[in-house]
Amino acid sequence: MLDGKTALITGSLGGIGFATARALAAAGAAVMLHGLADPATAAAQLAELRAGGASAGFHGADLRDPRQIAELVAVTTETLGPPDIVVNNAVVRAFSPIEDFSPAAWDEALAVNLSAPFHVIRLTLPGMKRAGWGRIVNLASVYGMFATVNRIDYITTKTALLGLTRGVALEVAKTAITCNALCPGTVLTPAIDARLEAEVARTGIARAAAEAAFIGARQPSGRFVSEANVAGMIAFLCGPFGADINGAALPIDGAWSAGRG
Repeated sequence: MLDGKTALITGSLGGIGFATARALAAAGAAVMLHGLADPATAAAQLAELRAGGASAGFHGADLRDPRQIAELVAVTTETLGPPDIVVNNAVVRAFSPIEDFSPAAWDEALAVNLSAPFHVIRLTLPGMKRAGWGRIVNLASVYGMFATVNRIDYITTKTALLGLTRGVALEVAKTAITCNALCPGTVLTPAIDARLEAEVARTGIARAAAEAAFIGARQPSGRFVSEANVAGMIAFLCGPFGADINGAALPIDGAWSAGRG
């Protein structure tokens, strides 16, 4: 389905990002992994993709630095080919009331969560136009659709990412390029797992009880959103049946947003 295509996925050494790498590689795409991790982690993820027959590379660009983002795109182009598919997945977040929120943390969130997708799209879109085909998927969040407390950086950047998605979609509407956003609910990512483990350690409750309380306050489904299902939706958007889906903000959240109207 994606034979001959190259995918650049930011924040792709674990969680939704690596699940997406698996899905796109299985569909035939060459994949550039990205993330800030120890070399052993990157090597293990590369080895898994290559063992399945995929062409794959890795780059550890610091997304706070536009020059390193440009290098990430350049290395992808040189080693795997110009990116036909971009998945902007990398994210940082902090937890604090706004009056106590660190200005440095705010600036970092703007850089990684919002400016980095802008730069990646800005740098890869010309190649997509030359090729006459492209897919851009931005990982937003249910918190781009509604708000919560003590997460001002995450809410602001994920909401703005929806605006970026819509603006790009309109600019490419007459081409074979699409730009969409996914709005996942709660996925059992490494970050969420760490939060649950911290809650277990703090309160002494069982892990199952911690999960039930966490999910019960969010998703009517009563279960975590599967990262494989998010990755599968991305693969669908990148395939032939995604050609007419453009500028969408697609919830994948176990009906969480359905109850917020």
